[in-house]
Amino acid sequence: TAELESLRANAQKIIDKVLSDTDVKVNYLIGTMIEIPRAALTSNLIAPHADFYSFGTNDLTQMTFGYSRDDVGSFVPEYIEKKILKDDPFQTLDTVGVGQLVEMGVDKGRSVKPMLKTGICGEHGGDPDSIAFCYKAGLNYVSCSPYRVPIARLAAAQAVIAAK
Repeated sequence: TAELESLRANAQKIIDKVLSDTDVKVNYLIGTMIEIPRAALTSNLIAPHADFYSFGTNDLTQMTFGYSRDDVGSFVPEYIEKKILKDDPFQTLDTVGVGQLVEMGVDKGRSVKPMLKTGICGEHGGDPDSIAFCYKAGLNYVSCSPYRVPIARLAAAQAVIAAK
């Protein structure tokens, strides 16, 4: 939290100077990535210094499972075949473990800052099952690769309809 507090103060000085020098008004938010389990677990301490959280689910998955993204290709297919894993956790969000950290991060952050914007970025942001989870968890947005945007938009619409 001290790191974000320091970085936010520094960013604010630069933003104030640029806006003053250019006589331009710009609405902006200063937020942080939540990419390690500790950040999700302590998000109530981070929230006072952030306007939004973007859960970096690729890194959060890697750190939660202890799997290297560089190595998963050598064993995850076998894990799926043997039903050790239901899905590749780097393609579809693991809602039981990583998802619990996301939900906890959102809940703890919003307990301090109720209007805190939250979302995810990474491959999961374009996966329909992951998007459905994000909607149920109350996230505000998903971010994904440009080619996955149409899929993400459709999946988000389906999640809203399914919830009604």
